[in-house]
Amino acid sequence: MTRIVHWASVFINLVSIIGASAQANDKPNLVVVYTDEHNYRTIGAYRELLSKEHAELWGDGVVVDTPNLDRLAHEGSIFTSMYTVAPLCTPSRASFMTGLYPKATGAWLNHNAMDPEMTTWAKILRQKKGYHTGYSGKWHLNGDEKPGFDSGKSFGFTEHKWQYNRGHWKFFEDDPVNGPQAYEWTEASEAKFKDTMEQNYATDFLMDRGIEIIDNALEQDLPFAVVISIPDPHSPNIVRPPYDTIYDHYDYKVPFTGKVALKKTPALPGWSAMNIDITDAQNTISQLENDEFRHRYFTMIYGMVKLIDDNVGKLLDHLEEKGVDQNTIVVFTSDHGDQLGEHAKHNKGRPYETSAGVPMILRWPNGVEKGKVINTAYSSIDFAPTILSMMGVQDPGVDFHGIDGSEEIMAPITDKNTSLKTQTRFITDSAKSQWATAVRDDYKLTLSSTEPWLFDLSTDPHEIYNVYGDSNYTSIVEEMTEELYETMFQHRFPLAEAQVAYFSKPACWDSRNQISAWKKRECNELTDPRFSPGCQWRKIYEQCPVACNRCCEDSPGQILVNGALRTCGTVSDLCSIGKVRNFCPATCDACLAKISDFGSETTVGGGGMEQDDDA
Repeated sequence: MTRIVHWASVFINLVSIIGASAQANDKPNLVVVYTDEHNYRTIGAYRELLSKEHAELWGDGVVVDTPNLDRLAHEGSIFTSMYTVAPLCTPSRASFMTGLYPKATGAWLNHNAMDPEMTTWAKILRQKKGYHTGYSGKWHLNGDEKPGFDSGKSFGFTEHKWQYNRGHWKFFEDDPVNGPQAYEWTEASEAKFKDTMEQNYATDFLMDRGIEIIDNALEQDLPFAVVISIPDPHSPNIVRPPYDTIYDHYDYKVPFTGKVALKKTPALPGWSAMNIDITDAQNTISQLENDEFRHRYFTMIYGMVKLIDDNVGKLLDHLEEKGVDQNTIVVFTSDHGDQLGEHAKHNKGRPYETSAGVPMILRWPNGVEKGKVINTAYSSIDFAPTILSMMGVQDPGVDFHGIDGSEEIMAPITDKNTSLKTQTRFITDSAKSQWATAVRDDYKLTLSSTEPWLFDLSTDPHEIYNVYGDSNYTSIVEEMTEELYETMFQHRFPLAEAQVAYFSKPACWDSRNQISAWKKRECNELTDPRFSPGCQWRKIYEQCPVACNRCCEDSPGQILVNGALRTCGTVSDLCSIGKVRNFCPATCDACLAKISDFGSETTVGGGGMEQDDDA
């Protein structure tokens, strides 16, 4: 009996060794968990890399516990400068799947259908490497179809029964008569699934269907590449019990950047501007922090993130149980971010870090060393060429717009466990043609139809202060402007088609900030006769030279007009365009009066306005 047990033990160990060896030598599997509108600060692994001030923006200790996503990051790589190519659902998803900029895919606006001839990385893996491919969840690339099951367009996915086009449904079921069904959260659907929410709620249901695709591949002894696209934590902000109350005890504060924006100290950039009554800013902040709807809004978002994390844990456990965890690349990312009140805005659509920045965590025990922090800037168009290279596809047959980052990801970890290369990636406003952005790990340049902005992300991670025009950044501005100009025209960014965009800071430009010497007043108020006498004070007219008619100087740089860069010496025939007149007031004879017409500086309002908080 002892000998039998001994040989049984040897046999079991041998099988384990052979199994581990086979797993190591087989084609790597791939699972992508793809959420919708996800602020990376809600993930613990990202907060670990931030100061407390930047990690806990909504209050001291007001955080979501995400042990499974944290585990994924600790056992793999986490990207600190990963950006969507466009902070909008459809164009972002199209670029992620194809490695091309949005205009090339046909899906550059929300609800646009992707060109059916597009080649996805899933199709390449299926055709060139024999992968069993599958997709479970939101797709948003088949036009207006809603929910849009069984579109007839596979885009390279073998299994796509539970791929739906669009809509933020909260429950799913496989009806024996009508097939896949999706439900919004209503009283009727809540009652229908009251006892089966753990099976039918969207996040749980779609994760389970993704796991089934994995099992189907394993049963056929095939490598798999699966996308599990979860519609949360995008609105509507409601989640199943008990996740709907886990974070109800928190007191959700207005983020620091939101308070600054509401007070205009400093003000938001033109590409994110909003009508704000700065005289009532403090009251607005108090109302927001005591608003029950806003409290519920955050409670539900936190709960959705917690449920996503628990389902990631379920996925990781399943891969381990099946013995394929070591040779499976698990990726967690999102289509775009959600500002969650940062800079006084919610949702996406702007180049801010938590709008255009997305979480990106990648684990592959057999191929990537654990604990690696990648600070290099990457974009969603880089995913396709990178993942295909990591999975051994040498000739994908597609001329990708993105870059292959596999070498950096798979390189051995240095002593500091971090990796950083200087490279510039690009972000476009697909919806309104208002801006285009070039970004590196430490700098972000945004050009638009208003003044240019440069953030120094190393000294100003809150993205508050514009250092464009500071002589310390001249070379950075020149380099990034040239890169952005080339890219936006080569790949048809909407800003390239705008009538006017400023490629240099106008020489005559009013600050958007609250007037530093006249509290709770703004430059645009100085055209009102009640406040215009303020223009006689130097500190005011220096901050508001246009409103005070103290500047009639052509700008020394360039302005983009109808697709061509021009200087003030070449725009005399374009002075009918308002922004051209603003940029070249002397050439366009747009000054209201001569500066010399102003009298000497006088005191306004009787006393020292700089010290008068009520002025």
